[in-house]
Order: sequence, then structure tokens, then C-alpha cells
Amino acid sequence: MAKTEILFHQDEIGSAGIEITAIDQHNEKCKDVHRDDHFIFIIQKKGAFEWELDFKETIVSGACICYVAEGQVHRYLNFENSEGWFVFMETALIAKPYLEILNAGLHSRQIVSVENDNEIFQFVSVFESVLENRTEVFSNLIINSFTDCLIGLFIQDLIRDQNFKNPVSGQKYRTVIEFKHLIRNYFKEIKQVKKYALMLNITPLYLNEIVKEITGFPASYWIQQETILEARRLLYYTDLDIKQIAYRLGYDDHAYFSRFFKKSTGNTASQFRNKNHYLSNNSR
Repeated sequence: MAKTEILFHQDEIGSAGIEITAIDQHNEKCKDVHRDDHFIFIIQKKGAFEWELDFKETIVSGACICYVAEGQVHRYLNFENSEGWFVFMETALIAKPYLEILNAGLHSRQIVSVENDNEIFQFVSVFESVLENRTEVFSNLIINSFTDCLIGLFIQDLIRDQNFKNPVSGQKYRTVIEFKHLIRNYFKEIKQVKKYALMLNITPLYLNEIVKEITGFPASYWIQQETILEARRLLYYTDLDIKQIAYRLGYDDHAYFSRFFKKSTGNTASQFRNKNHYLSNNSR
């Protein structure tokens, strides 16, 4: 049977908006390729955790933290020797300044090593107990407080890492992060820099200026990158033909899309699929 969709997990988290599960108790079904409608934070005390995140297989060893943003395509390959926790969290629970930093680290710094005695390990263990034994009295207030503290500790370790070079304050920075957030939501429908500038109430010239200053690339580059990433996902994980993929990404002219893909990646869409197609080459 042809695969035309990437599995999308929705509405799996309980009413609290957060769930914590020991890694060694995680459900095997999640080894299937899928997206989620929430964030996943992986807090590993020791061992090795193997996963695939947007085509790239990675083995995470030792004490570390990592995360998967909502909408990212991933699968878990092997976590039998890993000790730690999965924290599943509704995006709405993440304070905006923290969410901005998580979005800034996408595709670059989603895995960070930490010390073996990092305080986050003690905190998440206590939080797990709180969730398991919660009562009605003040339950929501306590959980919300713990949730905010946990993500704060996570972000603290993320930006402490020497390879996380993005600035984390200032109006220009916030505008660029908001721009990239808008791209993630609207890249299929909106391809023009001037329309994003209008949504942000600034001029296209100023948007290009600050995006290049903060990221090193012009605004159009990030629109193209989001489109190419989703095109690769669909080529890699589904059986949709190139014309269907072009249409899903907002291109009525599939020949134009094909030229755009080759110019951006150096390969035609067919070449990328032939080299990398998950369904034919990478199934386990």
C-alpha cells in the first residue's frame, strides 16, 4: 500500500498537559516514523539512546538533554541501554521566552551534554513523583510551577553549552524568532518576504536586514529552507510522487518546484528519493 502521509500523533497527553515516562518503560510503537503535536524532552542520566530526527541517525551517549519540537519527523531506534526520562509537554505550557530559545536551536543544537550530577536529574525525578501522586488540592498550580521550573532548568543547560551561539535577548532577536515561527506555520501558503514583513508590521528591507544580522542569511533563505525540509521529509518518508509533493507545498507548477529543489540541494527530487527513500532502503 502506498504511504501518502507521515503518521501524526495528536491529543495523547492527559489533562495536565505534561507526562513523564522512564525511558525503559516507553512504548515500542513509537519506533515508527511520526510527528507529534507537542514537544518531547529527553533527559538521559546514562547509557546510549539512538534516534532518527529528520533523516539523521544519532547516538546520544552519557548524561545529556535533547528535545524534539512539535511537527519534527522522528523515530526511536534503540533506547534499551538508556536510563532517564521522556517528558511530553504541550507547547502552550512553555513560556514564550523559553519557546523562542528552543525554536532558535532547531536543526543545530537539539542535543547538549551535561554533568553527571546535574540538578535537572534530581528535579525531574521529584516531578515524576508529584505527577504520580497528585491530589485535587492545588494540583494544577503545583504542576504548572514544576513545569515552568523544569523547562527553565532545561533551557539553562541548553544556552550554557558553548556551541549555542544564538543571542537570547533584544527586539531584533525576538522579531527574527517570530518570523521563523510564522514561516513554520505558513510556508506552504506564503513564499514572499514582503508578506511576512506585513504580518510583523515592518518593512521587507528591515526584515531582511535583521534576519541577515542575526542568522547570517537573508529572510528568503529561511522560507526556502523550511520548504526544502518538508519536501525532503515527504520524499523520504512517503510514496507521494513529485507532482503531488509540489502541490502539497503550494506549487501549482511542479516543474518550477523541481528546478527550485535542484537549485537548493544540488540534486533533483528523484535523485534525493533514489538515494534516501526510507520505505525502500531504511525499513527495519
